[in-house]
Amino acid sequence: MRNLVKAFRALSCETRIRILKVLLERECCVCEIMQALDISQSRASRNLGILEDAGFIKSRREGLWIVYSIDEQTMNKYAASLAEMLRGSLANGEIIYQDRERLSHAVRIGPRAIHK
Repeated sequence: MRNLVKAFRALSCETRIRILKVLLERECCVCEIMQALDISQSRASRNLGILEDAGFIKSRREGLWIVYSIDEQTMNKYAASLAEMLRGSLANGEIIYQDRERLSHAVRIGPRAIHK
């Protein structure tokens, strides 16, 4: 029951749903998520932490960056079901369309270049 509650709490925020939709497109570092959603580094990092704690995503170090991706192999059954539902939903939403468009132009930038 605890995993179910954690998963629903993680998805109770529009920003976290948008982050998951971006990560369902491709893996990203924090700076790419910032660019795709047009949000600050602290907001992106805080919400990525919540999604990781709920079991939706995983992270790994790649050079200077921490790269986030959907954790399909070890995701609990509740998170997996909710992520699958998200995969097919909201596809035509304006905000999701804008996020996807910005993601197509997002690039990895060095940590000192993040000013938002």
